[in-house]
Amino acid sequence: MLTVGTKAPLFTLPDKDGNEVSLADFAGKKVVLYFYPRDNTSGCTKQACAFGAQYGAFQKMGVAVIGVSKDSVASHGKFAAKYDLPFLLLSDPELQAIQAYDVWHEKKMCGKVSVGVVRTTYVIDENGVIEWAKEKVKPDENAAEILAYLGG
Repeated sequence: MLTVGTKAPLFTLPDKDGNEVSLADFAGKKVVLYFYPRDNTSGCTKQACAFGAQYGAFQKMGVAVIGVSKDSVASHGKFAAKYDLPFLLLSDPELQAIQAYDVWHEKKMCGKVSVGVVRTTYVIDENGVIEWAKEKVKPDENAAEILAYLGG
């Protein structure tokens, strides 16, 4: 995981519609950048729906919300449509941003060891510097936790 005070690595990834989105597009704006393991899984769905439910509050504060996983553009499209997700979902099958943000790690679950995305959220300030970072966030509490941090 990257630490607070680190310059946020730039990236360009496709969204659910195949449009290229760059972190640089958000210069001068605060960004919540969250990495999650997989579309349509229990925890990831809870986390995405919580961000979706709170999206209006983030918008009022002028904060962009971006979710990133290694799922395909098509998978993101179906996931966003199924749960009416109003924020950006970016596809990173090549692990460009996932590795740059140091969220690809060995994980243990039910005695099995695998490698994958560790659920991690960053808040990036208007100057592109990480101002808040947390790994192993609780999916159903993450959006509210970020809003509380931002004073919303």
